[in-house]
Amino acid sequence: WLRVSGCDLLSNGTVRGSERFGYNGRDFISFDLGSKRYVAADSAAEVTRRRWEHENEAEWWT
Repeated sequence: WLRVSGCDLLSNGTVRGSERFGYNGRDFISFDLGSKRYVAADSAAEVTRRRWEHENEAEWWT
């Protein structure tokens, strides 16, 4: 696993956060803070997305 967390200060003064996960050198899943949903990069990550959303994992990030 590779986890990349970050935040950007936009020109209008707002802050945008990001959280991305990779596996075996490829994008796997990311978290969209605006919609508070996970975005799967492929069908394998879709299984993880469903499990994390079922377990309310997004609540931890917001």
